[in-house]
Amino acid sequence: MANGPSIPAHTVLGTRPKVDRIASQEYHLVLVNTDAAGKSFDLGTSLRIGKAPDNEVVLDHPTVSRNHLIVRRQGDQFLVQDLGSTNGTFIDGAQVREAFLRAGALLEVGDVQLRFQPQVKALDLSPAAENRLGDLVGKSTAMRQIFALMQRIAPTDSTLLLVGETGCGKGAAAKTIHKLSPRAQGPFIVFDCASVSDSLIESELFGHEKGAFTGAVNQRTGCLERADGGTLFLDEIDDLSLDLQPKLLRALEDREFRRLGASTSPIKFDTRVIAASKKDLWAETQAGRFREDLYFRLSVFIVGLPSLRDRKEDIPLLVNACAGNLLWERLPQARREQFSNHTWPGNVRELRNAVERLKHMADIPELATESFLREYNGPAAPQGESLPVNYAGPFKECKDELVRAYEKEYLTRLLSKSKGNIAKAARDAGLDRKHLYSLLHKYELVQSPGEPE
Repeated sequence: MANGPSIPAHTVLGTRPKVDRIASQEYHLVLVNTDAAGKSFDLGTSLRIGKAPDNEVVLDHPTVSRNHLIVRRQGDQFLVQDLGSTNGTFIDGAQVREAFLRAGALLEVGDVQLRFQPQVKALDLSPAAENRLGDLVGKSTAMRQIFALMQRIAPTDSTLLLVGETGCGKGAAAKTIHKLSPRAQGPFIVFDCASVSDSLIESELFGHEKGAFTGAVNQRTGCLERADGGTLFLDEIDDLSLDLQPKLLRALEDREFRRLGASTSPIKFDTRVIAASKKDLWAETQAGRFREDLYFRLSVFIVGLPSLRDRKEDIPLLVNACAGNLLWERLPQARREQFSNHTWPGNVRELRNAVERLKHMADIPELATESFLREYNGPAAPQGESLPVNYAGPFKECKDELVRAYEKEYLTRLLSKSKGNIAKAARDAGLDRKHLYSLLHKYELVQSPGEPE
């Protein structure tokens, strides 16, 4: 089976409206070089093209055969099959008998050209009746619409793009979809593109053979291979470098890959892919930082998870869910108002940490009455405030204890100043972002890799 070459990163493929919450892709073939240029044909499960009047797409042109080709949907892909035409079928200039269409591909039926064009369209779904789906909680209309879409697409293998701020629940959403899918008994593998250095990310994704590069002393199985039969969650996909994006695209299109340094046949895999981004990935494509063809491959469905400040009616449910009991109902009114009025820049993750502190406040009187929200909106420490110092133990232990206390306090204030924006925090601190991530993981100020949001 032949495949046409991948298209350039900046080829205009389709359009994407402003997507507020949930969306899906529609697929069209658009005439390019006839008098009816611009006319669009929707692609359903199959579409037969030819000169004969009983075809779904009738092309009255001397180079087109009566029954020229058929396009069949297979999962998230569309397979072109030539039906023994006289003048052949071409994709991006290469003649094919069978080939999958890639986003933006030019399909030539004889001398007639059609562009394969995906388009993202916002969805309007009736909200689900439930206030909870898996690890996700919410009675707001936005969340219950998300639940409705997730229930509909979880049984499929469709690729999904989750978009939302840090801490809003992208990891929990991915894990919920996996648990509701036929792949629930298979592995759920998390790969955080932001937490691995650029030099190692290809090896982490695809694996490597012994001796593939300096330091490769053993064979390594990559995430794509380990997720076979299950789900691969690609977190922070916007951090994937441009030179690796086409390699990931080809692996997703062909459902096969090679380990680094491999000379054997490619490894086939059967994995559902869910990607997540804290950025508007479409805007990243327009800025040239993300390939449009990979964007359309990942965004068969799009779920925009709302920030906590945009769904404050969910706070009582979330507090009880985090506490494991009816904590909200037992809180004094002043506490409830503090939770309701807080902007929650750290979203559900920040709320979960606040609830954890709140549960222990009765046992730790030294905690100030406002301290359970100190991570992001507490007052700045006065100049000259000192850290607790222990002078009674061995020098090295006391010094290490003080350094740890300083690092954690510095990082906590850094996050507060940047309102949880890791990229800004790294710039403010003059640290490499991946080094900052490792420090934050060390002090449990952000999730550890693989832990769902």
